[in-house]
Amino acid sequence: MRRTKSAVLALSLSSLSTLALAEPVSQAFVPVTVKSTQDQNEAKGFIEGQHLSGSTRNWYAHERATRAPLWKYYKRDGSRHDTHSRNNWVQGNILNYTSGFTEGTVGFSTEVAAYNAIALEQGRAAVAGPNNRTLTHSDGEVVGQWSKMGLANLKARVSNTTLTAGRQSIDTPVIAYIGNRALPSSFQGVSLHSAEFDNLSFDAGTFDRVSTRTEQGQSKFRSEYGDSNQYTDRVSMAGVNYQPLKSVNTSLYLSKVEDLWNQYYFGATHELGDSALLSLSTGLNYYKTRDEGKRKLGEIDNDTYSLSLGLTHQAHRLSVSYQQVNGNEYFDYLHDTNAIFLANSLLSDFNGPNEKSLQVAYTLNMAGYGIPGLKFNIYNARGWGIDGTHYTSSGYDVRGLEGENHYEYGIGSTYTVQSGSLKDATVRATYTAHRASKAQADGSLDELRVVTTIPFNIL
Repeated sequence: MRRTKSAVLALSLSSLSTLALAEPVSQAFVPVTVKSTQDQNEAKGFIEGQHLSGSTRNWYAHERATRAPLWKYYKRDGSRHDTHSRNNWVQGNILNYTSGFTEGTVGFSTEVAAYNAIALEQGRAAVAGPNNRTLTHSDGEVVGQWSKMGLANLKARVSNTTLTAGRQSIDTPVIAYIGNRALPSSFQGVSLHSAEFDNLSFDAGTFDRVSTRTEQGQSKFRSEYGDSNQYTDRVSMAGVNYQPLKSVNTSLYLSKVEDLWNQYYFGATHELGDSALLSLSTGLNYYKTRDEGKRKLGEIDNDTYSLSLGLTHQAHRLSVSYQQVNGNEYFDYLHDTNAIFLANSLLSDFNGPNEKSLQVAYTLNMAGYGIPGLKFNIYNARGWGIDGTHYTSSGYDVRGLEGENHYEYGIGSTYTVQSGSLKDATVRATYTAHRASKAQADGSLDELRVVTTIPFNIL
């Protein structure tokens, strides 16, 4: 590990003389200035600015346990049986209507999105439900087709500040929609986004329900790794995004998950050099999580961070990421969200109690070889030192974790159509292998996933 880090740093330092001949990313200070334009002044009207668009996604995944069976399925007689494999194949469809903003000092708009899912694989044993991939009844019978209102909100805008109320999509380090299934999640609540300055923006919000990826209704929020019977009535958050230099972006967020935890996040990225010759990107993510209120998940005292370094030369990118959990419980986040802005969150989150992990990844962008839109990636990540033996509360099942370890490697390819009637359509194929010691929670499995997403515009 030390040799790998040293090699990356030495290579980045030795390249500085070469970078001087290129056009590197500016390191200049960016003063905080009020925007010269206002989005609301450009409002076209409720009807005049409307859009009707959507997407259709074909989502397929085949999983195979390489050691003990990892899943169970129900037979029609009600008996439950182990299985070494799981197949999920779902067609997800989204139709989204967004009105324009009305003219005037305060503009109003609305957004409505209908979500529909069709189960292309409906075998009980194949799907091995219930799971978060294909909707099934409690007895494991697959729901062949279902629909729901994924988004439904009203917006009010003044200048460059927008207030949104209703079911909405939001993307922050402490609460974020997750879109890695046939349909994404969304949240019920009120949020505010203010971008009155060129390099400074603010977010705030409060939410009481999540519309999950694979369910028709809404439910209260719960944690991803803690006691699944413990729910929270409200999630509130606030944050700021600031660009002090042209090469630096920072974020500071905090959230209160009522009676579960308070969470604080800081993130920063920095770019140095010119990717046409050689550039170095650095990323830092840090979370501090502490128990809150009634402490339904018991005591939480967790500090988790990741640090990544990436070298880019034309079509090639090599990155190294180190991640560490300091705490006797999992680093946790909200279920059916993607609020884990950590470098080593992969098929596994590498977030066990006191876990350390290292990832090495390589990406090839074929645009540099005359095939724009085509990319390949490969990575290997290893986690070690998982230890929950010092945990003293009851919200997390970690006491059996002592010296556990695991590793994961994957290879993938993505192609994005560059022009024509299918412009921006993507095909993504990945193969991932995960191998774990006996008590590590993710288990040993292989997964093949193929996802095709086609966006469209009607109006």
